[in-house]
Amino acid sequence: MRILIKNGRVIFPDRIEEGGLLLENERIKEIYTGNVPDVTDAVTIDAKGNYVSPGFIDIHTHGAGGADFMDGTPEAFITACKTHLEHGTTTILPTTLSSKFEELYRAVDSFREARKILKNAPYMPGLHLEGPYFSMEQRGAQDPRFIKDPDVEEYTAIVEYADGDIKRWTVAPELKGALEMGDYLYEHGILPSIGHSNAEYATVKEALAHHYTHVTHLYSGMSTITRRGGFRYLGVIESAYALEELTVEVIADGCHIPPELLRMVYRLKGVDKTCLVTDSLRCTGLDVKESITGSLENGQRIIIEDGVAKLPDRTAFAGSIATADRLVRTAWKLAGIPLADSIRMMTLTPAQILNIDCDRGSIEKGKIADIVVFNDDVEIQYVICSGNIVRG
Repeated sequence: MRILIKNGRVIFPDRIEEGGLLLENERIKEIYTGNVPDVTDAVTIDAKGNYVSPGFIDIHTHGAGGADFMDGTPEAFITACKTHLEHGTTTILPTTLSSKFEELYRAVDSFREARKILKNAPYMPGLHLEGPYFSMEQRGAQDPRFIKDPDVEEYTAIVEYADGDIKRWTVAPELKGALEMGDYLYEHGILPSIGHSNAEYATVKEALAHHYTHVTHLYSGMSTITRRGGFRYLGVIESAYALEELTVEVIADGCHIPPELLRMVYRLKGVDKTCLVTDSLRCTGLDVKESITGSLENGQRIIIEDGVAKLPDRTAFAGSIATADRLVRTAWKLAGIPLADSIRMMTLTPAQILNIDCDRGSIEKGKIADIVVFNDDVEIQYVICSGNIVRG
């Protein structure tokens, strides 16, 4: 199938130019600036002056459309992925929660089955395991029943079982055995991430030497600066700024961190070290006031108000109800981050963090034809996934 997109404003990593694209055989065949020539035997999309962007890449999401990736069924994966696809997400990293390991094994099985079934749907390079090796003090909405220190027999067994289908794992590096776990994950092609952690700078720096190069949802579920005897000690938040090598992700829903703080993260860490994530729950895309985070079997009740999910006692957020288009809108319209950079944090930067940028994350000749067309309000007009029009 050949698709010609004309009359668009094409978003590149460092600029926006008027023009269009020719897509052929699931790839970007040609990039045009200025006038776009007619192409025979091509389906033509008139972008009508709207923006033409790479497909969005979400590397931290728990579900959507009434489904959670912990539900343990291929159908749950399919429902959540298709819901996010409607909002421009063409690459997705399904994320688990702290739970019984039986549920994590079930998530691996469901992921594999769903990937066989899904057609013209988001690319799933692997799973993101979030927990259960966390600080109890920084657990947030993670279920305290399952939080523990790393167990080498436990995590090596599931990594071997997954056989390459785990892409990243979020761990609190201050826990006993966590540094050794970081080495093991790296050796098996898995990105070790720092999250739900009470660590101080010395531990974070040591964790970096053990391949913990990414920070999970900056400002959420992590330590900050403290004073003891008059001396100040950096937490994970400050360490993320102090250690330039670390990449970070932020939940840019306008609730987890205010737009002013989002802009500060962007300015201090830079567009090439910051990516946007939804951390979305099953209630994303639904008009509901209550929901469950985690599996229907062992999940926790949450409430939805003020545009965000909260624990029932309102002591903490439980996750977001955002989709990727909302993240871009928040970064651009509310935080004042230039559109090209807002898009880069939703596309190329997460692709680079996952080492899939050779094929995805930017509009370049030869890359996979994952494309989103949206208007000035970041309302999705078209979604093209692997060269197939799936919305529009």
